[in-house]
Amino acid sequence: MGALTIHPESQEQLETVKAILKALKVPFESKETSIPNHIEKSIERSMDQFSAGNSISLEAFKEKHFRRK
Repeated sequence: MGALTIHPESQEQLETVKAILKALKVPFESKETSIPNHIEKSIERSMDQFSAGNSISLEAFKEKHFRRK
């Protein structure tokens, strides 16, 4: 049998889907998804750098990192 992954956009949607599955007696697993702490910190650092004006264009990035040697 197949499996589904759903992505509710609110707590209300999540609770509604759970209620429907329970009513239909469809077994399901709930999994909490979270971003690891070190990734959150990295994102925050990057956002701070961007806010401070420390950014380059995509074209400049490509030129810097994907130059053919």
